[in-house]
Amino acid sequence: MTEYKLVVDCETGKQEYIALTPAEIAERDQAAATVAQEQQAREEAAAAKEALKASARAKLVAGQTLTEEEAAAIVL
Repeated sequence: MTEYKLVVDCETGKQEYIALTPAEIAERDQAAATVAQEQQAREEAAAAKEALKASARAKLVAGQTLTEEEAAAIVL
């Protein structure tokens, strides 16, 4: 299946569909893979931060007479 890009001449408003070259397809696929990896890294970092917060809350509650709400308020 041939993939196309839309090229618009802003001066004339003419629109033209042009077939993507193999290099353009490879570049697009590489960019998409990079974005997916960056998104996964952000999600993993957020999950790790949440796990750290949960661990801190549990330790505070276990070590002192804090309620879960109090521990959550202390750990930002």
